[in-house]
Amino acid sequence: MTNETSWNEPFSGSYRPEDVQFLLKTIDVDPIEVAEKERLIQSGQRHYSEMLSRESLPSARYLEVFHRALAMGLEPMARGVLDLAAILAARRPDEISLVSLARAGTPVGVALKHVLSEHFGRASEHYSISIIRDRGIDRNALRYILERAGRDPAGVLFVDGWTGKGVIARELRRALADFERDHGVRLDPALYALTDLAGVGVAPSDADYLIPSSILNATMSGLVSRSILNERIGPDDFHGCVYYREFADADLSIWFIEQLLAEARRLIAEGYAPDDRPVDPAKARARSTAMLEAVRAAFGIRDENFIKPGIGEATRVLLRRVPERILIRDPEAPEVAHLLELAREKDVRWQVDPALPYQAVSLIKGVNDA
Repeated sequence: MTNETSWNEPFSGSYRPEDVQFLLKTIDVDPIEVAEKERLIQSGQRHYSEMLSRESLPSARYLEVFHRALAMGLEPMARGVLDLAAILAARRPDEISLVSLARAGTPVGVALKHVLSEHFGRASEHYSISIIRDRGIDRNALRYILERAGRDPAGVLFVDGWTGKGVIARELRRALADFERDHGVRLDPALYALTDLAGVGVAPSDADYLIPSSILNATMSGLVSRSILNERIGPDDFHGCVYYREFADADLSIWFIEQLLAEARRLIAEGYAPDDRPVDPAKARARSTAMLEAVRAAFGIRDENFIKPGIGEATRVLLRRVPERILIRDPEAPEVAHLLELAREKDVRWQVDPALPYQAVSLIKGVNDA
């Protein structure tokens, strides 16, 4: 490998510089209305990564729901971070480079970096890079980590918040196989996540529990948008993003990490012993396959991309896509209160399905649906 690329400069967003280096190029994007974006995606005229809808701050009511969700979900997430850190520390005895998948993986990567240092005595670097369905991983970012930063390929570990259907985990495996073929460098193709609903990664859990960082957008992820790959991105550039400086007064990114780390310290002080044994993915894989088949048959869905299982994925559909409906296992469950609030705000219908293997599933509306 050669070091000839004119690298973009990493930045830390609204996080502290020691928390993360975003390997993303900040660009300006003319926002597109959600409905028009959906039409362009489904008609095949544009790829979702080329466009970005305008992001807005959460309503006061939604923030109330978020803080209730945080009170309920902070302990399970802290346990998950401690357990995942134990898994990573056990699997990698030497140098560790955490590479989170922007943007849902970023808060998890930040928390893992601190927990590895504080509770396991393991120093690590943390980078956040882009991976895009059907477009692959940002190779310039990978080359930066390996060449400019000089990190050991054996210590590069890819982390995310959760898996839904397993699309990104499979994209990661394909992209890294291509990277090895073209550059002769092998990277660990496993996706390490807090919970693995699809049974395709390495995780301490396969339960669909509420991960509080999943239910907010940029104000929970360093004020960074999801990644962008359009005509503004040159061959030597990192994938792009928008940096929402105007949201600074509402930013919760560092505050949330501090809450999470405080909860992890409380658990350790009370005797919690992190478990370095990942969950067997076979059961989750079978459950995911059966769910997808059942939902496709029940609603006549041809494109599996229209099905978004689990709390995290269901939330993201409501925040940035055009939902057809939400399926809820138990509307009285506090874990789905934010989904019902978003559905109310956006006038999205929802229905109860007690047989769901997950807390929730969102279905994307087809552009030709009545």
